[in-house]
Amino acid sequence: MTGNLLWAAIGAAVLMTAPASEALAGKRYEATITRTTYGIPHIEARDWRGVGYGVAYAYAEDNLCLLAEEFATVAGERSRFWGPEAKAVLGFEEVDNLSSDVFFRAVIDLPSLRKGAETALTPRARDLMAGYVAGYNRFLKDAGTQGIPAECRGKPWVRPITADDMLRMNEKQMLLASSLNLAPAIANAAPPGSAAPKVAINMPDPKELGIGSNGWAFGSEVTADGRGMVIGNPHFPWKGPARFWQMHVKGPGGYEVMGVGLAGTPMPTLGFNKDVAWTHTVTEARHFTLYQLALDPADATRYLVDGKSEAMTSQTITVPMPDGQSAVTRTLYSTRWGPVFVVPARGITWSAQSAFALKDANRGNQRGVETWLRIGEARNVFDIKEAVTQTLGIPWVNTIAADRDGGALHADVTAVPNVSAAKAKACATPISGLFAELAILLDGSKAGCDWDVAEGTPEPGLMPALDQAVTFTNTYLTNSNDSYWISNPAMPHRQLSPILGKYATARSLRTRSNFIETAALIAGGKIDHARAQAHAFANKSLAADMAVEPLVKLCADAVLLPQSVAAGCSVMAGWDRRFEADSRGAALFRALWPKAARLPGLWTVPFDPADPVNTPRALATDGEKGEKLLAALGEAVEELEAAGIALHAPWGEVQRVMAGNDAIPIHGGPGTLGILNMQESVPVPGGLTPRHGTSYIQIVSFDETGPVADAILSYSQSTNPASPHAYDQTRAYAEKKWHRLPFSAKAIAAETIGKPKHIAE
Repeated sequence: MTGNLLWAAIGAAVLMTAPASEALAGKRYEATITRTTYGIPHIEARDWRGVGYGVAYAYAEDNLCLLAEEFATVAGERSRFWGPEAKAVLGFEEVDNLSSDVFFRAVIDLPSLRKGAETALTPRARDLMAGYVAGYNRFLKDAGTQGIPAECRGKPWVRPITADDMLRMNEKQMLLASSLNLAPAIANAAPPGSAAPKVAINMPDPKELGIGSNGWAFGSEVTADGRGMVIGNPHFPWKGPARFWQMHVKGPGGYEVMGVGLAGTPMPTLGFNKDVAWTHTVTEARHFTLYQLALDPADATRYLVDGKSEAMTSQTITVPMPDGQSAVTRTLYSTRWGPVFVVPARGITWSAQSAFALKDANRGNQRGVETWLRIGEARNVFDIKEAVTQTLGIPWVNTIAADRDGGALHADVTAVPNVSAAKAKACATPISGLFAELAILLDGSKAGCDWDVAEGTPEPGLMPALDQAVTFTNTYLTNSNDSYWISNPAMPHRQLSPILGKYATARSLRTRSNFIETAALIAGGKIDHARAQAHAFANKSLAADMAVEPLVKLCADAVLLPQSVAAGCSVMAGWDRRFEADSRGAALFRALWPKAARLPGLWTVPFDPADPVNTPRALATDGEKGEKLLAALGEAVEELEAAGIALHAPWGEVQRVMAGNDAIPIHGGPGTLGILNMQESVPVPGGLTPRHGTSYIQIVSFDETGPVADAILSYSQSTNPASPHAYDQTRAYAEKKWHRLPFSAKAIAAETIGKPKHIAE
């Protein structure tokens, strides 16, 4: 596309986002962007259109290629530009491009989203999204061909966007931790007798989605200044569109929020203002239900409901291919319960007798933008509770908050199907128990198994906030992705519907570590920033604290050990049981623990719901169990040797990020080992590199004038390797070097980099 044609297309796209009367009246998009240390943008605008305009422009300056690719993804165009068999991260897992394209073209219903935007989106939310379109397109115009980063310069998928692109993007974010994870299962479902696509389809494990987080809200009784404090430590991918990006936004009506958002987010969704701070953790609540269908014996594309046959709705999807290749056409089927899906490896098939469908509470959820705007305007934790409960717009995360008055909040309130414990039991099928880890499976042959409709909810079938978990306190509340049952061991929650998560069951090692370390933090005195920083980056492993000492004793008591086991014993004996950059032995324990954790009867003291923090415990080392532990240690030694990793190598030499030829050591480790500063890494030659984990870490309290915030964005602001802000905060993270975020005008002026940029049209 020539420069003139590109600019003309951009102008047309901008006009598409605004009513004709406004365009003709010459209303302008206008914002000022000021950059400070680490390239953090401070965006100021007089109206919501200007806010979106400035946010999009600044984000594109840092991450244009990533964002342009994401717009191509949600439009179902990956096969066209990158080939159908190539893979990319869809949400949090790799998916082949054809499955991704089919999913988005089938599941994203643009006519419905356009119609919903007229009612579900508030006027200011529409203005924000319109401004985002204009700001992104304005950046393309200003950058021209030579201003586009080398990684995507001249690529046909770098194009102007329209309002439809923002609707698609928002829908994708709403589905991120729900049905998006079953995209290949939906895209490749075919009736019996059809030629089924040859694609590997897996049932995702909700505990292994590459998402997580720790969040703490401390109240007036435990903080040094008697005000509230939040520690936020979301665990999100280091690469791809689910990366966080820092911003400070000052908009109309006194709105002023600093924090982070994901690609395509027109304002902060996690952060703080002058009176409140909040963070999010992925909830254990399930946001969809599965339905088992009884099919009509005469036709496998019809299903029975209360004995009557209903036809599935067919949808023909056409996916464009690279030039010279014919488009791929596929027919998908949907039911009153949602799209049909298959996971053959788990026995979820489409036979002549039965099939399975999925109904997602976040499909068509356009309330989230307004929810986060209201959170950003909150003056106390009660305002945040009202924003979350009245809109039911939060899609899949807990909200953990504190305010300057010393109040603390944990609200596990999201867009959840209104399925009570009684309904789940009455509508269970003989195989429902097999699905318990993923979702609730209901009987699709009964109309009465649809979600219950409650008065006052923004959409029929959503669970009212009164039936979800909200807790206030002046001490502390925390969450590490386990259910609502316990956010403070001293105040367990009453039992709720099983769709909100497990009750009175064993907690993860990370949750238990959280409770143990938080109790120690409070016992050590009132909490201030310095102690909160040490807490966030302690790099302790609860698994190591419970297992290493008895393992070393087991080694010492053994009469004769194979060479590999003896070497492992020596390393374990000298390890500091931390995952610091200079810890020697951490790599071996990381390799050992998954093998040990699978051994039956690992603990001699079983789980006790009356003591969930300290049970199960006491490593079993007698007889055959001890022999298996030592064998697992030998296997871990051999695994490291095969990978070329020295047993005594410092952890920071093993787990690292490459910035060109410079290796940046990364502290922290797997959450499954009970490490709060979580880093899940993947193998690279001679070591490991983070895939997801600690991302934006913030510690926020309040003084007389406003927020006091220390933060680090572990993977830095920009994905452009040529940017000075591609690795600067990664180095700061490696050094545990916190940054006091500039919020006031004086602090911003003191850290300003270059000249503020004023953009308008």
